[in-house]
Amino acid sequence: MHKITQKRASAQPKISVEMNAKHLTVNAGLLPVLRFMDKLRLDTLVKQSVSTPPRAENADYQFHDALRMVVTGQIAGATAMTQVSKICGDEVVARIAGWDHVPVATTLTRIFKAIKQRNLVELESLIPRMRGKVWKRLVRHGKKLACATHRILIDIDSTVQGVCGAPDGAEVGYNPHKKGQKSYHPLIAFCAETKEVLHSWYRCGSAYTSNGTVDFLKELFAGLAKSLRKMVRADSGFFRGDLLDYLESAGAGYLIKVKLKGLKALLVSQPWTPCRNFRGWEETVFEHQCTSWSKKRRFVAVRRQTGISQDLFRTPEYDYFCYVTTEAGSPMAVHRQYGQRATCETWIEECKSQMGAGRIRTDDFLVNSALFQCGVIAYNLLKWMALAVGGTLGRWEVKSIRLWLIHVAGKLTSGSRQQVLKLPRSFLYQAQWQAWDRMSQEIVFA
Repeated sequence: MHKITQKRASAQPKISVEMNAKHLTVNAGLLPVLRFMDKLRLDTLVKQSVSTPPRAENADYQFHDALRMVVTGQIAGATAMTQVSKICGDEVVARIAGWDHVPVATTLTRIFKAIKQRNLVELESLIPRMRGKVWKRLVRHGKKLACATHRILIDIDSTVQGVCGAPDGAEVGYNPHKKGQKSYHPLIAFCAETKEVLHSWYRCGSAYTSNGTVDFLKELFAGLAKSLRKMVRADSGFFRGDLLDYLESAGAGYLIKVKLKGLKALLVSQPWTPCRNFRGWEETVFEHQCTSWSKKRRFVAVRRQTGISQDLFRTPEYDYFCYVTTEAGSPMAVHRQYGQRATCETWIEECKSQMGAGRIRTDDFLVNSALFQCGVIAYNLLKWMALAVGGTLGRWEVKSIRLWLIHVAGKLTSGSRQQVLKLPRSFLYQAQWQAWDRMSQEIVFA
């Protein structure tokens, strides 16, 4: 018989720690992001667009510098101004960004407190200017973007951001998660094709879902090419006659879920026919004019039987889904198209939670609005970069990009009049990082 011997696991080696290494960073992936910002001329666009008062002559940094630092910090995961200062103050990050030193959190906040209402509007106008440059470059290099050439599908929605304490503008309003908590209520429009934020407003917590939507869309449409066919998709919170009037006057299509008192009674009275290829579903098309409307509009609805009532008449019970729309497709096709809007909720959470838009706050509403716009810019930059790289990277969420492409260990070395950022010989998603970096070096904007 052979004696079976168990191999003993090797003992853990004794390792000592020395904290004297130089020029190391955990955010080496910010290098391609900073290059992309430079190629996009973000500093120049901010200086041209946002007319904040110039700081004192002895001030090292102006508003456009502070904005770039906040955007950089948020891309790396900062959710507070102190974290922005620490991330941007990283020796390697500061050197590759060209910052001699980084202001402390209180100084960054003071720079943002110079914001006025007109500056906030100017800051919002940055998005279409940057978007135009990115889309133009992508289309010229063969990227098929329907939203840039002939048709754009716009998803609009609002979201609640609860706060602690009582910062300026935080009010009690609709809050399904914590009733009675003060909050903000941003309004956001997304491009369904590219997942980027097209336009956004930071609003008080007491604002109703659709408050100001007409003016919001006017600003949004002003930043889009007139030749584009615009299609707006929204939930029942945006079921308003004045909104539909504006969309029709602007030549835009719409698909909006219906919220109507007495809707069930109205639907029951309609003639229903079975949906082709969808067993158990029925559909109907009809025209209806609400009390405050100037005319009738096209409604489509589908229903699915869920059971039979337990009363004497034993009548069928249904789940109803109803929409007002300019789309010419069948009710089931419209219903399925609206169902694709569910991804809009994912994009909102990605922008709000993963990117942290609106999480860096002060006690000033205008400053918070400006910081929210910084979060939107940071979110869009990552979406544009992923779109430019293409492939599987275009489907990654912010948290995946940050984990695998931003938080990469690196060491900055100098010699022969050049600086080299050295990365590990092998690491997870190395090929994607190389494509990410190569794109940032090769891309050129007109």
